[in-house]
This record gives sequence, structure tokens and C-alpha cells, in this order.
Amino acid sequence: MKSKSLLGKVIQFHRKKSGLTQPQLAKLAGVGKTAILEIEKGKETAQWDTITKIFIVLNISIVFESKLMKEFYEVNKTDA
Repeated sequence: MKSKSLLGKVIQFHRKKSGLTQPQLAKLAGVGKTAILEIEKGKETAQWDTITKIFIVLNISIVFESKLMKEFYEVNKTDA
């Protein structure tokens, strides 16, 4: 069995702290129970849409960081 990925650990931690079972999280996020199980076990591939649905339910934010992000936001300020 693979070791858990950071993503899987983060999701599992937040799910448990929220008092949710895997099936409950799956239902709230509108994804399959298997998706939660596999992500938490360290599956290396997962659909971005599935991950974002889970993050929304668990109130997890994604932050993009790089030395170029300030420039990116300047170029794309109408889209931000």
C-alpha cells in the first residue's frame, strides 16, 4: 500500500475534525464514496473537479505562491 499523500492527509484530517465519515463527505461534496477513500489512501490521480468539491465542503482554500504571482495578478487584474 502506498503511503498517504499530503493531499490525502489534509482531506482526512479536515474530514475527521469536521466529524464526517467518508460517505457523509462524499454525499455533501456530490462525489463517489470511492473517490474519498482513494484520495485519503494516497491515490496519485484525482479529478480537479472532485478535489475542489471536497475542499468547498471542508472549507479548505488553495493559495498559489511563486515569485511571479504579483506580476501575474497585475497582468490579470481584471480576471481576479
